[in-house]
Amino acid sequence: MLGTLDSLEVGERAVVTAIYGRDDMKRRLLDIGMTQGLELTCVLKSPFGDPRAYWIKGATIALRNEDAENVMIEK
Repeated sequence: MLGTLDSLEVGERAVVTAIYGRDDMKRRLLDIGMTQGLELTCVLKSPFGDPRAYWIKGATIALRNEDAENVMIEK
């Protein structure tokens, strides 16, 4: 199932298929290791739903939904 990273619920896993958005945010995502083909897991959602934390290459990374919606995933 295709979607965006902000649609991932706690405990769900997905594979990154593409990254879009502003050049500075795209660079930040690439710098933290978010690349096409990466498998990640949503590990935490704040009480109001934003931000969410993801397990990426051995680290927990928090992303705002407005940034996560630029990451295309396949569940």
